[in-house]
Amino acid sequence: MLTDVGENLRLARLRRRLSAQQVADRSGISRSTLQNVEKGSPSVSMGNLLQVLVVLGLEKDFSKLGAADPLGRKLEDARLTDVRQRAPKRKMEKS
Repeated sequence: MLTDVGENLRLARLRRRLSAQQVADRSGISRSTLQNVEKGSPSVSMGNLLQVLVVLGLEKDFSKLGAADPLGRKLEDARLTDVRQRAPKRKMEKS
């Protein structure tokens, strides 16, 4: 998955006709870090990834991450309808 993200970022950079050095400079990262981002390396920080997204104008895509979460919504709805009821009180026996 990370490899796919990195490849998509590389293609986005190339479509914008930006060199790796230009994107690295504008992102405030080294060219080798950008290469790691584009390879999909798991060692790249989220901050570096986000900086590249900003430079490429793709940061809004990042904010959509997890917004459409059908499974999470179903789980949340299931918990909302699962109302717990108290056990009935014990009746005290009269002596």
